[in-house]
Parts: sequence; structure tokens; C-alpha cells
Amino acid sequence: MKEITARIYRFDPEKDTEAYFDRFTVRVNEGARILHVLHAIHDTLDPTLAFRYSCGSGQCGSCAVRVNGEPVLACMEESQNNITIEPLHLPVKKDLVVDLLPTLETIAFLKPSDTIQMPTKSDIDMIKPLRDCIECLCCVSVCPAMDVTQFLGPTAMRQEMRLALDPRDHGDRILDAVREGLFTCTSCQACWKACPKDIEIPSKAIEKLRALADRRGFTIPRHQEVAALIRDSGRSLARIEPTFMEIINADVIEPPGEVRATVGFFVGCMYNMRLPKTALDAIEVLKRNGIRVIIPKEQVCCGSPLIRTGQISFVDTLRKRNIDAFRFRNIDTVMTMCAGCGSTLKNDYKTPFTVMDISEVLTTYGIEPPARLPIKATYHDPCHLLRGQGIRDQPRELIRQVIDLVEMPSICCGSGGGVKSGLPDEAAALGKRRGDEIKKTGADMVISSCPFCEFHIAGHTDKQVKNITTVLLEGYKEKDRKKDLAIVS
Repeated sequence: MKEITARIYRFDPEKDTEAYFDRFTVRVNEGARILHVLHAIHDTLDPTLAFRYSCGSGQCGSCAVRVNGEPVLACMEESQNNITIEPLHLPVKKDLVVDLLPTLETIAFLKPSDTIQMPTKSDIDMIKPLRDCIECLCCVSVCPAMDVTQFLGPTAMRQEMRLALDPRDHGDRILDAVREGLFTCTSCQACWKACPKDIEIPSKAIEKLRALADRRGFTIPRHQEVAALIRDSGRSLARIEPTFMEIINADVIEPPGEVRATVGFFVGCMYNMRLPKTALDAIEVLKRNGIRVIIPKEQVCCGSPLIRTGQISFVDTLRKRNIDAFRFRNIDTVMTMCAGCGSTLKNDYKTPFTVMDISEVLTTYGIEPPARLPIKATYHDPCHLLRGQGIRDQPRELIRQVIDLVEMPSICCGSGGGVKSGLPDEAAALGKRRGDEIKKTGADMVISSCPFCEFHIAGHTDKQVKNITTVLLEGYKEKDRKKDLAIVS
């Protein structure tokens, strides 16, 4: 047996004017799930506690709640001490019970066609990854777009794609999806990570629906402009100043001392075309830590802006050119700085080399300790780094070596999925929400590791926004300054 203390959200609309939390302590068996804790509280301490459950085996979805802020199935999540249990981010009926019906009623149903055409094995294979949904609505609970737009949400999109693949259905699923907010998804992937059935809604449903929509001419005009630019120039941004690769003017950057590792640098459009100074800062940090950097000049856009917006006809050309640029130089490890580029190379390419984010490279080989700076900063997790690549700890390990870090919730800033370029009002609304969270931290600075996030967040906060490598370089400069002062004195 073990003792569990749980802080539980309470709200009864018939008698409460606002929600509050109750704290309970119960004894449960080792390995007990959250649902067992709720049963123990209900049966021994407070029979008024309201929560849903049915199958108790992860198949019905009715017991979904948030535990320490993350949506889970109460019957599957093992209980830990000192947890906070809340309802999903949906209208609350009482305590942990939310109103599922309005969302469930938006999920499309099959409209039988006049002629019978059974699915082929190929159809079934494509449908399979989408049909395991148990309608728990964990995905809906974490969707940032649904907070600020009329988007029907990830489970609605999953169902539209599932029906679009079924020859027995005669509904116009592409037009329906566009009307339901298909292009409002930021590709943050929170829905996939929250899904207890591991349904990859962004890649298996939303991006596929966008590709079908593109064939029918539904793509947002601004997205079409970006695609045209990539086809014409190989970059998603126009040149307005000297680029990073023009400034660096070298294919190989050698460290001044011992070479501890060699990486190929996939620069990405933003750092190459808009933020070359940040990329130069990264080179200085890598050199200081003995990392040789090879920069193939033939590299082009990774294709992420095209994949995310469904304009995939040109993507294979980009893939081949980028893979060849690094393969011909016999590069074993390709390093990215941009979270979107890294996620694309890892998840949308099949590469003959290993792809690592710069935070992975620096923590793998270790860094010279920088001087600590008298700054309190907060860190913004880029969606395509945290969820797209599963990288959380490495950036924080680096940041904590140079400044004091204060955490904030890991939510989307609104810059991804083509939303910033195509739907600026939605991006601004999500950016404001990110700015509000930054303000709550009391931090002096915001640190991130994605150029799109850095650029977007800077427009929604009065704090400085810097890349991790820039902050590390400032720590090294301060260390050198102190060393020079010590020598002089």
C-alpha cells in the first residue's frame, strides 16, 4: 500500500460561484491508477466528488482528466504523490465531469454512397491509423487553435480524413474540412502527444487533408506565394540583406584547438536569410567547444512550409538536393538550429545520416562552463522541438549553466503550420497568450531555440528574446572579460 495526496478541482454550478481545489489523502495499492485514487476518495472521504468512468481499461475514453496539467485516461495513468487532478479544458458540468456532447456532435458520420464500393486493402491500411479514436477528447482539450478560432478541432479533422479515405462515403470531406478550419491548425502536435491511442493527427490527417485541399485550389494565397518562392529560389524567404552563408564565406569552420566532433550544419531559411547574426553566434559557441562545422552551400529549404500547408508536389526535389548536399561530403551527423527544420529532417526525410539539434550536440559533447549572467530568464519550448523531436531537457541543461531559469507552461506561440503567414489574426491571438504567460514569470528575458518562435514572440512581449547560443556566447564573453581584468590587475 502507498499513501497518495491529491489536489482535486471542484466546481458545482448549482452552489459554487467559482471553482476551488480540495486536498485529499488516501491509501491505495502499489501501481494504483488515478481512477483508483478517485474511487478511494469517493468511497471513503467524499461521496459528492463527481467523475466519469466506464470500462476501466482504456477503451471508452470516458475517464479522461488532466493530471498535473496533462490530459490522460484516469484508468491508465499510474498515480503519484502530490498530484493535481483537473477536468479537461472543456465546459465543466461538475467537478471532473465535462460536457462532451457539443464537441461529439460535430464529428462527421459516414454518408453512404448510392453505389456500393468496398474499401481495398490499400484503403484499409491508410484508414487504420485513424480509426482507433475513443473520443476521449484529450486532443480537443489541448488544441490552441480552438481557443482563439472557430476551428472544430483535431478529432473532427481526424474523422474527415478517415471518411475521405473510405470509398463508401459520398460526402465532400475536403470542402467540409476547409469550412471547419483546416488551415487554422498550427501543427503544434499537442493533440498527437495527448492522444492515448497515439493517433498522429497532424501528419496522418491534417497535412493529408491540406494536400487534398491544395489539389482543389483551396490553399491560402499567401501559402501559394511561399511555395512559388521556394520553387524559384530554393528558399522560403526573399533575400533582403547578406545571408549567413554569404557572410561566413567558407565550407568548413575549424575550431582553434582540438577537434572533438564534426557536424554538417543545416542552416534553414530563417537563420540564413533573416537572423544570420544568431547563426554566427552559434558558430562561435561550436568553435569554442571544439566542434568542426561543415556548411554545404547547395542546401535549400527543408520543405517544412510546403509539407505543413499541403503543397507537396515539389518536396521530393528539396529532399534529394538536401540529402545529396550532405551525403556527398560523407557527413555522418547533420546539425540543425531551427526546430522546424530539425523535425522535418527527422520525421519527413529518410536520411543516410543522423540529425541532431544543436542542443543535443552541445550536451552530448559537453561545453566549457560559461560565466553566469545576473539574469532571470524563461524558456519557450518550440513545438517542433518539444513535441516534434522530444527534446526538453537539453536546452534547459545549457540555459541553467549561464542564467537562472524560471519555467512557464509549454504552449504554442502561434507561429507554426503556416498560421503566421496565412492567418495573422490567429497568430497574434496566440502570440498574445504566450506574451501573457511570459509576463507572469517575472523574467527579464525569453530564451528559445526556433527562429519562427523567437521572431513571433518578440512582437508580443516587451522582454528581450534571444536564442540559447546567443546567451551562451554572452556568458563566454563575460568569462573572457573577467579573465582579462584579472590579468590586468
